[in-house]
Amino acid sequence: MAQGSDSNDTSYKSPSPASRAGSSDDVKKVMRREKNRIAAQKSRMRQTQKADSLHLESENLEKENDALRKEVKQLTEEANYLSSVLSSHEPLCTGLTPTTPDLIYPAHHGSYHQHIAVSHYQH
Repeated sequence: MAQGSDSNDTSYKSPSPASRAGSSDDVKKVMRREKNRIAAQKSRMRQTQKADSLHLESENLEKENDALRKEVKQLTEEANYLSSVLSSHEPLCTGLTPTTPDLIYPAHHGSYHQHIAVSHYQH
């Protein structure tokens, strides 16, 4: 028997309308997978960039925090020093006398504000 004359031979089939539609679906599936692959790649790239950006921001904030802690320490030491200087000076200072509120904030008399004319504020 010849190979081409065998009625059970399945090596070649003419494309039927259903298989042509299946081929179109295969192309669409391949295109959809390619688009999805590209989208996933872009998403991973954005995620990596965001992680890098957050890492840099974290490092910068750590440096700033360290500098601020150092400044707080220096200012605390300065405040302690000045407080001790003041404490050691107070017993020796003759210029300090017990003060009353009138000595700190003298009472205002009407003469302080005589230059303000009331007519300027009334319209």
